[in-house]
Amino acid sequence: MSEKEISDEIASRMGEQVASDSKLLAECVNICHIYNLTPETLQFKWEASTFSATPARAHETRFTFDSLQMVKQQINRERNTTKTKRTNPRNTAPVLSAAKRKLPAFMTRGQASGASARMEEVSVKAEYLDSGIGASYDIAGSSAGTVSYEGPGRDERRERAYRYMYEKPGERGEVLDDRIDDMAELIRDYYKIQELSDPSASTDTEVIVVGRIVHDQENSSSTAKLTDANIAIESSRMLSNGARVPLRLEPGLKIRGCAQGAGGYGLFPGAIVGLKGRNGGGGWFSASEIIVPPMPIMTSTKRDPSAFSMHIGCGPFTPDTDLDYKPWKTLLRVLKKVKPSVVLLVGPFVDSNHPHIEGGEVDETPLAFFQRIFLEPLSDFLSSSPASLAILVPSVRDLASSHAVFPQSEFRPEVSMHARIKLLPNPSTFSINGTRFSASSVDVLFHLKTQELLKRGEEIGSVAPVAPDDSGSDAMGNLCRHVLQQRSFYPLFPVPLDVSHEVNLDVTHSKGLNLDEESLPDIIILPSKLKQFSKRVQMTRIINPSSALKGVYATLEVAGSDIRAEVLKMETSDT
Repeated sequence: MSEKEISDEIASRMGEQVASDSKLLAECVNICHIYNLTPETLQFKWEASTFSATPARAHETRFTFDSLQMVKQQINRERNTTKTKRTNPRNTAPVLSAAKRKLPAFMTRGQASGASARMEEVSVKAEYLDSGIGASYDIAGSSAGTVSYEGPGRDERRERAYRYMYEKPGERGEVLDDRIDDMAELIRDYYKIQELSDPSASTDTEVIVVGRIVHDQENSSSTAKLTDANIAIESSRMLSNGARVPLRLEPGLKIRGCAQGAGGYGLFPGAIVGLKGRNGGGGWFSASEIIVPPMPIMTSTKRDPSAFSMHIGCGPFTPDTDLDYKPWKTLLRVLKKVKPSVVLLVGPFVDSNHPHIEGGEVDETPLAFFQRIFLEPLSDFLSSSPASLAILVPSVRDLASSHAVFPQSEFRPEVSMHARIKLLPNPSTFSINGTRFSASSVDVLFHLKTQELLKRGEEIGSVAPVAPDDSGSDAMGNLCRHVLQQRSFYPLFPVPLDVSHEVNLDVTHSKGLNLDEESLPDIIILPSKLKQFSKRVQMTRIINPSSALKGVYATLEVAGSDIRAEVLKMETSDT
């Protein structure tokens, strides 16, 4: 970032008080250079250092030379503390819980002490780690050929590991508006619509509006499911000043652009759709037609003809009754037997909701526990299979993760020192031999299933399936279709109250949940408590591998454009 860009962003973030003082602005730019800070980080530190000011004087003391000196002193103190910790390393990480001091039957205190010591050594060497995220990564010597891996760039990790406690209502509103405006543009271009209207404006003729499906707050409780009686449409500030209008769907409803054979369309809170109808002045918008967002178009990519195999396992990896991790150990035996080219593991790994962990029945730190149960056995597998690669995607319920919101940053680099264990964010997108993958640990399919309001209607301009196994009448396929049509790994908003703890949605950074319109994945992994499946929706293969807890995992055999996927039960002989 150039000096002018830094200066402009500081002025934008700090407001007129800083922008109008050239010396103060120059000093801010200088601090960013000296301490390698972004303007956003400087703003956070400055606001934090003046947080204790009395409300009456908070504004006038926030951005001054005196308060800036306080920021510099605080930065120096933090750096000196970091240097001291590096010089005198010690294990100061908190244990999982101090409520009880009881060890599981499979772990001795000697093992716990050894694990803690190993994690202490890892923390000392953390600054020298190279997680391998960013460039392509080739593994030669496989009987199936070379495996070429490309994942998220390391230089973007700081952006992914954002400070999620600094959300502002204004930023949330802008992001929600931007999603409506972006989808409105897609719908307008695809259906050749000349003009979009305001759903709150009275008209004599039918018009077309685009907005987000929401609950009508006056006619529903916070936990009520979407129904014909409480449904409303909310448009963006650019299209209608953010108006929210009760919605009535006419009996002779038409559905434009749905999957052929569907005979209807599922609405849910957060779905962005087009509607044709009119507001006759009765205080609601009467819709005669639902206009479905178009499916994204998959672009062709150059794929390596070298074949590779992948095994996919998803958490939870142990039942609520114990911490023996028998399902994980069974899956590990399958991996050692088959030696796939790629192993994709999706959290939760160390589940914060597990009763034994909540009860404090573990005497290890989360990282030590995670390393002993997962990373050490996984490293042993990779040693026995030098042509294999392992990929780990966390869950917001993972205690080993320092980032507890969705979208979620990858595990910290110090979690693994192994060059062939790749740490990816949640959700994540990566490629193997040119085949594009995406994966998320949030159960979006189940959440959609519980919130969907299915509206039957006459099909108009329905979209014919491309794949023979893609049917508009398939309920699971249509849930997956919502994810693709809404271009989001989590299109619901707001998050249903009863599952909000499973998502911890960060709206301000929800652009990290967007599916890339220009490089749609070939394969999407969406673990769910719904029944396991592997199916194609248009040209995208979507897999629900269920969980290792249910004794289920998925396999892939990929050779260029030929993709064979199966969801399998672990054999009795594997256990």
